[in-house]
Amino acid sequence: MAIECLVLGAGQEVGKSCVVVTINGKRIMFDCGMHMGYDDHRRYPDFSLISKSRDFDHSLDCVIITHFHLDHVGALPYFTEVCGYNGPIYMTYPTKALAPLMLEDFRKVLVDRRGEEEQFTSLHISQCMEKVIAVDLKQTVQVDDDLQIRAYYAGHVLGAAMFYAKVGDSAMVYTGDYNMTPDRHLGAAQIDRLELDLLITESTYATTIRDSKYAREREFLKAVHECVAGGGKVLIPTFALGRAQELCILLDDYWERMNLKVPIYFSAGLTIQANLYYKILISWTSQKVKETYATRNAFDFKHVHNFDRSLINAPGPCVLFATPGMISGGFSLEVFKQWAPCEMNLITLPGYCVAGTVGHKLMSGKPTKINLDKDTQIDVRCQIHQLSFSPHTDSKGIMDLTKFLSPRNVILVHGEKPKMVSLKERIQTELRIPCYLPANCDAVHIPSTIYVKAHASNTFIRSCLNPNFRFLKRSKEDNSDQVLRNTNPTAPLQVNDERVAEGILIMEKGKKARVVHQDDLLLMLRQKKHDVQFAYCCAAQLDNLEETRNRDDALGLSNKCSSLQLLFKELSNYFSGVNIQDLGEHLQVESFHVSVCLKDNCPYRIIDNSQKEAVAVYFCCSWSAADEKLAWEIISAMERFNLIDNLPCRNSISSTNS
Repeated sequence: MAIECLVLGAGQEVGKSCVVVTINGKRIMFDCGMHMGYDDHRRYPDFSLISKSRDFDHSLDCVIITHFHLDHVGALPYFTEVCGYNGPIYMTYPTKALAPLMLEDFRKVLVDRRGEEEQFTSLHISQCMEKVIAVDLKQTVQVDDDLQIRAYYAGHVLGAAMFYAKVGDSAMVYTGDYNMTPDRHLGAAQIDRLELDLLITESTYATTIRDSKYAREREFLKAVHECVAGGGKVLIPTFALGRAQELCILLDDYWERMNLKVPIYFSAGLTIQANLYYKILISWTSQKVKETYATRNAFDFKHVHNFDRSLINAPGPCVLFATPGMISGGFSLEVFKQWAPCEMNLITLPGYCVAGTVGHKLMSGKPTKINLDKDTQIDVRCQIHQLSFSPHTDSKGIMDLTKFLSPRNVILVHGEKPKMVSLKERIQTELRIPCYLPANCDAVHIPSTIYVKAHASNTFIRSCLNPNFRFLKRSKEDNSDQVLRNTNPTAPLQVNDERVAEGILIMEKGKKARVVHQDDLLLMLRQKKHDVQFAYCCAAQLDNLEETRNRDDALGLSNKCSSLQLLFKELSNYFSGVNIQDLGEHLQVESFHVSVCLKDNCPYRIIDNSQKEAVAVYFCCSWSAADEKLAWEIISAMERFNLIDNLPCRNSISSTNS
């Protein structure tokens, strides 16, 4: 069977993450996000591709949300309360606690401040959350008899998780957003080494390798300090949860060390609630925060205060954290309109901004004017500072995770197409893993693993326990003189016993699969064993053996022995990588046997009348059909050494059926 991956969002773009995966008949929706850059039909995923009849309860087995960011959870109330999905929804405990705050704040911005049509209500949000089943990290959840899921720590934001899903023998991981390096308030992503058919990973920074975290922090603090020292105001557009806490810890510590008195503000409301949850959910934070929690809570900020709207145009320097992070609307856009025309002020953008937002326009260059709509234009004279404090992993982190998990296939989502193409080539070239980057509304079919449970017959088990001898080839240091000086033609050999289980898998309709020995199969079919053997008896070249034979006579060795030893030497030199066994009476390579023929009238011998008197030694060769290619290579080599007469035609080779 195959795994089908239908990408409804974040396909070759960043925004509205939503991927529907069908794995061994079970269908899972991973994330249900909205696009922050659109306000038309492109804002939400096209749910009609899941079910034309919109019967989502029968089309999906569950929905999994990786974290509380709106591009991963923003469409969930619409999908459940407007579209009518009533099935199970899984997310971590922090995500269940924080997602309603984000959704309600977005609804207020959308309706109360922008005046847009309401997509879902406050009641819809609470009713949606009632359907959610919260899970712990590394808790194996049995969704039904066949489907099990498990959450792993992803870093990124509080409560973010990668999710493992397994149905039968097929397994996959969907990462959501993650960070492979720890920061001041969150740890690095952690996951077990798993056997995976598929890894679906974000690729926001597919080609970026970040410099030192400490260098970025110094640059950020320097820019902020210089601005406020010159009397300017600093706007830090950020989402209320995640980077706000990270940068507040950084600034609060710096303000304390530098004894600065310039006020740092949070925009009131959502961020205050968010900090409360960070204090409660301390076990999900970084090791350093947890270690110092007994003496000081890292989220009790000494220099950070609530912000009142009346202070927007107040004189004097200040630092303000305002939401949302991409300046796509809300309070950050309101403040930006007021502060952007002043050259003394600074806008510092600490994270990724989706195309279509004001933040993305600022990051794309140094615009002097920005058109919000046909009636509103903003003069931009302030300083623009872009610095990556993004909680997303960089390209090195993506490669490290992919190499660690070593899945059979990789799908890239949540990234920009040109950069995703580059990362895809690296994964396929360096890791030799097939990689795909589907666009929105595209589907990818991935072959999955199927293990068949089979009963083993007693004869098969006994055959597995039998010795399976392999004889080591003589070393290349052995020369012909050493061989000839050894008067024992059957010198001891090094022997390895490599047990190999060779059987026949039988699968019959309506019956359990069985693995049997070939003898079992013959009994079942009421047939006798038939072995096809090929044989050829060829004349040796006496001239090439004459010198060797004279020395053999002096040592008391037989012609038969000296001829085989000479042949062994020549074949060993020629086939350096082949295990040629000298068993005294004959040489053996796999099923190919060669010995000195002692029969006067060998049935496999082909000889002209002119040769009968001259030939004194014959080599008799035999082999099975499976080793025909190898046999011809050896016989051809013997002919090239002038050890035998001309190579025979294939149709002159005798075969026996026993």
